[in-house]
Amino acid sequence: MDKLAWQRPTACGDGNNCPEVAFTSEAVYVRSSLQPDAIAQLTPDEWRDLASAIRAGEFAV
Repeated sequence: MDKLAWQRPTACGDGNNCPEVAFTSEAVYVRSSLQPDAIAQLTPDEWRDLASAIRAGEFAV
């Protein structure tokens, strides 16, 4: 895997335990800042579905 440009939400600031995401033309990669070697790979469609579900509150506790 090439070097990825990881991004995190601005709400995380410099804190730990933040979600991070990296985009390429073929895939979207997601990881936790606590476990940076555990990377999930999603298709762009899967990413859109996940982001939509999060915005809709489907994962609220």
